[in-house]
Amino acid sequence: MSNAAVQNTTVTDDLAAFKAELVAIAAATNKTLDDLLAPVSGPEGRVTDAMRYAALDGGKRLRPFLAVASADLFGVPRARSLRAAAAVEMIHCYSLVHDDLPAMDDDDLRRGRPTVHKKYDEATAILAGDALLTEAFAVLADPATHPDGAVRAKLVAELARASGAAGMVGGQMIDLMAANLSLDDNGLKRLQNLKTGCIIAVACRMGAVLGESPSGVIDTLGSYGRDMGLAFQIADDVLDVESTAAETGKATGKDAAAGKATFVSRLGLEGAKNLAQVLTNQACNHLVPFGNKADLLRQAALFAIQRRN
Repeated sequence: MSNAAVQNTTVTDDLAAFKAELVAIAAATNKTLDDLLAPVSGPEGRVTDAMRYAALDGGKRLRPFLAVASADLFGVPRARSLRAAAAVEMIHCYSLVHDDLPAMDDDDLRRGRPTVHKKYDEATAILAGDALLTEAFAVLADPATHPDGAVRAKLVAELARASGAAGMVGGQMIDLMAANLSLDDNGLKRLQNLKTGCIIAVACRMGAVLGESPSGVIDTLGSYGRDMGLAFQIADDVLDVESTAAETGKATGKDAAAGKATFVSRLGLEGAKNLAQVLTNQACNHLVPFGNKADLLRQAALFAIQRRN
C-alpha cells in the first residue's frame, strides 16, 4: 500500500472514530439532560415541557462533546464532565429559543422542527429560555459536578462570563444592531467571537477547569475553542448560502435577505472557506502540547467546517 493510501486510511479511521464518539457523547448528554430536566406535574409543568422540547431535540451536541473531550485529556470522570456538558448545552439551547423569537431573528424552524414559540407560545418560550439559563448554573453548583467548591465556583464564573453581556449576549446585541454599525472586518470578527465563539471556547475551558489544570492550560484550550468557534460560524454563514432548509433544519438565505454583514458577503464563498480553513489550522496548532490525546479535538475542528448542517 502506498504512503498516500495509508495516510488516507488513517484520516478516514480518525474521522470514523470522531463521529462514533460524537454520537456516543451526544447520547450520554441527552440522557443527562433527560434526567436533569425531568417532567413535573401541575400548571408549571408546561414550562418544563417547553424546556425539554428545546433541549432534547436531537442536535449534534458539539459543545457538550468539546467539554467532555477536553475533560478527558485530564482523566476527569465522565459523570462529572457530562454534567458540565449538559450545563453548556442548556445555555446554548436557551440562546436558540430566545434568538428564534419574533423580537430577534423571527424563525419558525429549528433543527427541522417548529421553534419553541411556534410549538407553545412566545411567553412560554421566554420562560423556558430563562429556566434553562438558571438551571445550568444550578447544575454546575451541585457537588455532583465536582466535590471541590472552588472548582464549582470557577465553572460557574467561566460560564457566566462567556454567556453574559461580555460574551454571547453581548454578541447577540451587536448582531441585532449590525445593520446600522458599518462593522469592519475586526468588528465582524468580534461579533462572531462573542456570539458563537465564547460558548464553544468555554466548553473547552470548562473541561480543563474540571481537570484542575493551571491557568495557562485552560487558556490554551480556550484559544483552540475560540479559533474553532469562529471557523464554525463562518461555516454556518457558508451553509446559509449553499445549503437548503431540508439539509440544515432551519431557514436558509436569511443573512443575505436581511442585508447582514458576514464573512461570505465580505470575502465571497471561496474567501470565507479559506479563512475557515486557516482558523481550523490555528485551532489545531493550539493542541500540539497535548499530543495524540487531542486527536478527537483535532477531528472536531475539521468537522466544524466540513459539516452540512
